[in-house]
Amino acid sequence: MGVRAFLAVAALLVLSATVASGKVAFEVHSKFKGRQRSLSDLWEHDSTRHGRLLSAVDLPLGGSGNATSTGLYYAKIGLGSPSQDYYVQVDTGSDNLWVLCSSCNSCPTMSYLGLKLEYYDPKGSSTGNSVTCDQEFCRYANNGAIPDCKSDMQCKYNVTYGDGSSSAGYYFKDYVHLNQGTRNLQSSLANASIIFGCATNQSGNLAMASGALSGLMGFGQSNTSVLSQLASAGKVKKIFAHCLDNKRGGGIFTIGEIVQPIVKTTPLVPHQSHYNIVMKAIEVDGEAIQLSMGILGLLYDEIEAIVDSGTTLAYLPGDIYDSVMSKIMAKQPGLVLRIVDNTFSCFDFSGNMDDGFPAVKFQFAGSLNLTVYPHDYLFQHENGWCFGWLRSSVQYGGKEVVLLGDLVLSNKLVIYNLVNQTIGWVDYNCSSSIQVKDEKSGATHTVGTHNLSPSSAPVVGRTLTWFLLIPAVLYSLAW
Repeated sequence: MGVRAFLAVAALLVLSATVASGKVAFEVHSKFKGRQRSLSDLWEHDSTRHGRLLSAVDLPLGGSGNATSTGLYYAKIGLGSPSQDYYVQVDTGSDNLWVLCSSCNSCPTMSYLGLKLEYYDPKGSSTGNSVTCDQEFCRYANNGAIPDCKSDMQCKYNVTYGDGSSSAGYYFKDYVHLNQGTRNLQSSLANASIIFGCATNQSGNLAMASGALSGLMGFGQSNTSVLSQLASAGKVKKIFAHCLDNKRGGGIFTIGEIVQPIVKTTPLVPHQSHYNIVMKAIEVDGEAIQLSMGILGLLYDEIEAIVDSGTTLAYLPGDIYDSVMSKIMAKQPGLVLRIVDNTFSCFDFSGNMDDGFPAVKFQFAGSLNLTVYPHDYLFQHENGWCFGWLRSSVQYGGKEVVLLGDLVLSNKLVIYNLVNQTIGWVDYNCSSSIQVKDEKSGATHTVGTHNLSPSSAPVVGRTLTWFLLIPAVLYSLAW
């Protein structure tokens, strides 16, 4: 299986929907907000993870992307009539929205995250309806016609993530309730009809209380995603953006056409389920390094990189990793490295990070650059510092990939334009605001920063073990 099919990564953002007229912003929180994590927890994070709206939705963000205290974001959405609130993960590496079902026997009954778990009751919503196996959505979600389908049979779903955890159940159609933004950062309630999964069976980490949430919201490119459903209904443009603030916490998540600030873009690699882009070069302190060796030992002049806001660290093929680290270490020849948790290269340093270490620049097609400063790729651990680069082979079963996570994407406004099939970014103060266009009126609205806070609750046991849902999301009828 190739890299493109291998990685279905989770960008775990959680949404509290504020539907803006012309924009959508999600309030994102980290599951680990306010908690110090060991590096082994950080490693497990990446090794196991995953009415009417007017033209766009504004979803306030919360949490922090700090490598040792956070890395997972969640949001709150409403479902059903009357509306009930659910805290869900947002995963850019998968497509389905599912929530815990009241009939589930294997679902978690509590969460150590300080969040109340809610369960969708199909009989408790006056607007909820079953999706049957003969409907178009069911055929698409299951890659074809359902064997022995009868008109009254419910449509099943089964999603298996790369860490072996799974969620299975039935599809339902009901209203999702979001906050529609208006002028002056005000909002009003709005809703739209969507199809989502009601989980009757959970396994693996998804069944554990340690990191339990009420569901997961896939933010991939498939027609089954909530983004695609809202776009096909003419509710929003298929464009979204995030700005993750790993200093102050929270940030911005919005659906809609961003008009300010302006960003440079690069094309998405076509026909991929993930957000792949073409990388042309890497520079360390202004000096270029060679890219990976290709077939017959020839040098590639470009390789693909995966942009994944659900992964904490940055992963590089072995030869690129060695070259990057060698050039970085050349600036500090006397630095003594120690290996922590059999994985992380850490060291003691008392000087200024940005003065003592070089910047690393990734260059992409379309003249789009991503400059990663020392304060981005170095993070503090206990009394020392550690590098946020890792070899991808140790994370992805020998696969040599370039995967850029939160450590290098934080404090940047990242825009995913699925209409034009581009992605772009710009360094940005994520505690400020952006301007999003209302396609109906032509007016622009301000989307500001948010930071949701869970209710306080005791933390029991180890920190989470299922942040990055890798490597692929598999759909099947049998469960």
